[in-house]
Amino acid sequence: MEFHEQVNVDRVIKDRKDIITAESVSVDLQASYVGDDTVEVQGMLKGQVEMACSRCLTEVPEHLDIPFHEFFKLVKQSEKNQDEDSDIIYVEDDMVDLIPFVEEAFLLYLPQIPLCKATCKGLCQRCGNDLNESTCNCDTRVVDPRLAVLKDLLK
Repeated sequence: MEFHEQVNVDRVIKDRKDIITAESVSVDLQASYVGDDTVEVQGMLKGQVEMACSRCLTEVPEHLDIPFHEFFKLVKQSEKNQDEDSDIIYVEDDMVDLIPFVEEAFLLYLPQIPLCKATCKGLCQRCGNDLNESTCNCDTRVVDPRLAVLKDLLK
């Protein structure tokens, strides 16, 4: 059985401040019976998100190609022999809603620290100037807080 759908991920990203916009995720999955009441679902998820750079807060477009691979096993309620460390997802019904699993794969695949470029300098901690565009004259020396009182003596 094949699935070709568009999944709206707005609900799962609504509280994420690092995601500016997200398009619907294109889902192309194939489910096949592998025996022993187990179904293998595999395929690809594709999506586009705009995230804020972790250093300078500019918009960073991210194209996501997410591999999807899960095993679902039908069990009866009386069967308690479920291995929690297994990669198999145990279900008690003939029908499985794949949307929560697609949403989970999407969230897990997002970059934890999105950067506009690897050499991003970020923002000045004092004045907020974008250091990628220009420099500022702020004093950026780090002083040990235990010795901060001695700094005044040097003036």
